[in-house]
Amino acid sequence: MTRGARSRRSSADQALGRRIRRVTGKKSNHGVRKGSDTIIPVRCFTCGKLIGDKWEEFAKRVKEGENSGKVLDDLGVTRYCCRRMLLSHVEIIDEIIKFYERPTLDKEERTS
Repeated sequence: MTRGARSRRSSADQALGRRIRRVTGKKSNHGVRKGSDTIIPVRCFTCGKLIGDKWEEFAKRVKEGENSGKVLDDLGVTRYCCRRMLLSHVEIIDEIIKFYERPTLDKEERTS
């Protein structure tokens, strides 16, 4: 693995921890990769190409109304397997965090 690839993978992994801290106010230490805003896979399941670092830019531009196909072309995602990974990704972290927070709230209520 080259040094550049390692740093890109690391930056792609930093998203979930920031999001969990923002939503819960706590550090992420419950078995999920620390440091990423989303749970997008770091690499394509089929070919292994690094795609995790492209998610934030892709999501931002599509949310602004750009054509998703053009955005993927601009980001250099040309293989259909990698395009599938980004196009079909659904962010469910907000739903998952609800289940993580509920047991914590229940514990605090019982001790009060």
